[in-house]
Amino acid sequence: MRPRIAVPADTLTEATEIINERMAPFAPKPIIEAIVKSGGAPVIFPSVAPEMVGDYLDLFDGVIFAGGADVDPTFFGEEPHQKLGPTYRKRDEFEIELLKQAVKAGKAIFGICRGMQVINAGLGGTLYQDLSENPLATIKHSQDAPGNFPSHHLTVELDSRLFDLMGHRPFVNSRHHQGLKKIAPGVKVVASADDGVPEAIESIAGNQILAVQWHPENMYKHYPESQRLFADLIDRARAVQAKR
Repeated sequence: MRPRIAVPADTLTEATEIINERMAPFAPKPIIEAIVKSGGAPVIFPSVAPEMVGDYLDLFDGVIFAGGADVDPTFFGEEPHQKLGPTYRKRDEFEIELLKQAVKAGKAIFGICRGMQVINAGLGGTLYQDLSENPLATIKHSQDAPGNFPSHHLTVELDSRLFDLMGHRPFVNSRHHQGLKKIAPGVKVVASADDGVPEAIESIAGNQILAVQWHPENMYKHYPESQRLFADLIDRARAVQAKR
């Protein structure tokens, strides 16, 4: 049986004339395809009330927190700044509760872009609401190049799992304007851009959490090191599955 990988859905908040598509949940197709190619079975979770999260825990072995809107800053103790982008509080509430219960349940966790920010904020860290607030941020983190092409390099810590998957100096794409500020307890930064902006985090103890600031789902078809990130999640989820 394939490990089951939860993908919390985004929500179509734009206006539509089709009544059944108003506020409809959806999941990114490239993430679904990457999960299947790596040997997992994707399961899509809509943003329901956080009180329902416990009903979902037995349905998955691993979870991907994907990209999307900005994280509501009130979840990390701040009021919205002028350069904050669109937010969707209902998704934040569901994903943060799902994260907390998934951590306690020992599920395998992978974060992508916003997903890394959700993980950091949900575990007690904070974010720059816009990278203009970070005096270190000097390179272009929201590329104008096509999203499936890399745009800047990273430096990866040698003693990290990410180093084993991608090497010391990977070339990645970049589509974000927020970034990690205070790092949450229980995780550590394992990769940074050349301006010092954090680009990946991992669990300090064990291998439960890996999260990246870029979008490997848009690169995995042509860049094997991006595919390895999804394969790693499936391997970790398979270990969780074996304990059930």
